[in-house]
Amino acid sequence: MTLFPVFLRLRDRPVLVVGGGAIASSKIHGLLEAGARITVVAPQLSAQLAERVRNREVNWLPKAFAPTDLDGKFLVVAATSLHDVNASVFAEADRRQILCNCVDDIDHCHFYYGAIVQRGDLQIAISTNGKSPALAQRFRQELEQQFGPEYSAWLDGLGEIREQLRAQPVDPESTKRQLHKLASPASFQNFLGKLKGSSDGSSDPSAPVSQGESASPAASPSSSTVYLIGAGPGDPDLLTRKAARLLQSADIVLHDSLVSPEILALIPPRTERIDVGKRAGFRLLTQSDINTLLVDAASKQKIVVRLKGGDPLLFGRAAEEIDALRAANVHFEIVPGISAAFASAAAAQISLTDRRLASRVLFTTFSRSEEARTFSSVPVAPDTTVVVYMPGPDYAEVSRWLIDSGIVAETPCLVISKASQREQAICFNTVSSLVSLPPLAAPALLIVGRVASHSAASAEAFDWLQWFAAEHPKGLSIS
Repeated sequence: MTLFPVFLRLRDRPVLVVGGGAIASSKIHGLLEAGARITVVAPQLSAQLAERVRNREVNWLPKAFAPTDLDGKFLVVAATSLHDVNASVFAEADRRQILCNCVDDIDHCHFYYGAIVQRGDLQIAISTNGKSPALAQRFRQELEQQFGPEYSAWLDGLGEIREQLRAQPVDPESTKRQLHKLASPASFQNFLGKLKGSSDGSSDPSAPVSQGESASPAASPSSSTVYLIGAGPGDPDLLTRKAARLLQSADIVLHDSLVSPEILALIPPRTERIDVGKRAGFRLLTQSDINTLLVDAASKQKIVVRLKGGDPLLFGRAAEEIDALRAANVHFEIVPGISAAFASAAAAQISLTDRRLASRVLFTTFSRSEEARTFSSVPVAPDTTVVVYMPGPDYAEVSRWLIDSGIVAETPCLVISKASQREQAICFNTVSSLVSLPPLAAPALLIVGRVASHSAASAEAFDWLQWFAAEHPKGLSIS
């Protein structure tokens, strides 16, 4: 039977997913990206779905399926591992004339999930009427090579031109001919030429370049590759062009919780996203779990991205992931990002080194585990700038740790929260007055040393710092 191809608008539509395991999780991502209001019915949930419930992305009914669960639903996905349960869901949905998909059961489907190639607003869906998902996936991979990320930027440009032409008092047929000419292969090749020129510096520097235009077919990533990417401090404009291109091409992205929403918004809707970070000190997945996920994704996906805040090679546990990928013989590549240390120094308008004040920099992280505190046994020279990653939430404990390491109590310091982001905050203090400082929002970073006295609005404060600290133990906050 011939299928009727259609793209559905699901925003704010009530959708039911029956099942709480990996099968259901794989189907929910696309529904969420389409804006559906999802209810999951299952006695238990996988760790990934439990995280979505905690984030209030989906509603959960902790029970077995009942026909009344379909009341008011627009669409349903039966995604359990039990054939009889899936069949009963389909039968009830069919009786109610509600669209239903039973995963991997072509006899109990009103519609199928297609293999999707997405480049921004360009979507190409492939269906084999359920007969060979493997063939559909093969076609998807071939089409992804043919239609690279640059099509997203090109289509955005075509859309803008179309609106401009339609607003002009021009003959409709003339407008139609012009639009078809703009959408021609020759026009696309001309666009690629300008794109290549902008990347090698040979084009007109004043010409506007849309985000995502840095990609070209020759720069497409290799198959079955894991990319360890630094997301930078949070501002999308500080993301490297290579990182932005790879995010557009990714089949799956495993990201930390502190990667900014603006960066995550660059990931295409068709790309599966998994939050593997931690919140409030609680880690949903262990590092071993993350390593396993990366290796498993590489065996199934073409382009796997492990997205980390800042730079992946600085306090990002990249070494453990690299070891796991090497042991599994998985090809990987590292894409560096702007570290939080440099973004924080830039936000505070200071240099981490200054030949008049500091000739060395020490990068460290505060941890409650004793084995991580090797720094505490090493005296810190006065001409050292100490950069402490993840200092919160107990600044009093950090203050004691620094003083025990030989840092003078009145040494100036800066706490920078969400550097480069809209919510950025900077607090100027001393090591001793950190005790009374409320924790700033994560991600935060602490810069300790003479250079901190040269931050914006703190140059004068340094001259009367000791007096001010005595009179105002809570310190001076500068935002």
